[in-house]
Amino acid sequence: MSENRKKKDNRIRSGRPDEIFQMLLYLTAIIILVIVLYPLYFVVIASFSDPSAVGGGQVWLLPKGFTLDGYKELFRHDEIWTGYANTILYTAVGTLVGLIVNLFAAYALSRKDLVGRKFFNFMFIFTMFFNGGLIPTFLTIKDFNLYNTFAVMVLPFSVSVYNIIVARTFFQNSIPSDLNDAAKIDGCGNLGYFFKIVLPLSKAIISVIALWTAVGMWNSYFNALIYLKDASRYPLQLILRNILITNNLQMSFGSGEAMQIALRLSNLMRYSVIIVSTVPIMCLYPFVQKYFNKGVMIGAVKG
Repeated sequence: MSENRKKKDNRIRSGRPDEIFQMLLYLTAIIILVIVLYPLYFVVIASFSDPSAVGGGQVWLLPKGFTLDGYKELFRHDEIWTGYANTILYTAVGTLVGLIVNLFAAYALSRKDLVGRKFFNFMFIFTMFFNGGLIPTFLTIKDFNLYNTFAVMVLPFSVSVYNIIVARTFFQNSIPSDLNDAAKIDGCGNLGYFFKIVLPLSKAIISVIALWTAVGMWNSYFNALIYLKDASRYPLQLILRNILITNNLQMSFGSGEAMQIALRLSNLMRYSVIIVSTVPIMCLYPFVQKYFNKGVMIGAVKG
């Protein structure tokens, strides 16, 4: 009995450092989580609070002086719905095009039998460090008659070398080469092997790249600012930017009480704009969450 009790005490003592270390890990994770999430939470409650309370540091955990004026003023502009429709269309089509282009390129670069494989890999990576610049790109887009068209938002910038490298690494390390040999024996060609075997086994990396591409397309406004002139084609981000600029101009040229009202609405709308522009794309994350960590780790760490 005494020997068994001693063994049990030894196991308890040896487990205490691990338990303490695990508690410290959980505590650190909670602190980091609070640091990351609180700014997002603050933006939400600030969008429903009185701007004077926000500016005075009175808003911490709950809204102060609850108001919806920021959202009412924001949605008073009818063009915001056009921006939503354009952005959803750009994001959906752009994500689909990006997946097709990047996955095909990644699969080709992952094949060891690709002639000139090292050269093509070098050329792709070279573009990550050097590019033609804004003016040559603008002139090229005009020469291809893409300026102020729907296609300019989804075609010219659909290639992402970073996504190609991540997907290429995934294909190299996660798809056994024996599957390709077996497919060839069964008479399956390269395209058949890619569509019937590689893609079904690559749901994780496809979901990750789709999420990255969709977020990039949703948040993009610079390309629209440069390559679009028709306001009916503007994405949501550019329309929200124009609304804020217009409101600030009205505040600058106002006087007295009108200026104070414009200032109050401007402060409210800054937070409302963040909520309106980010919540829809954040709703996409739960659908790909189960693939996200796996895809990032396999695609970025190995190789």
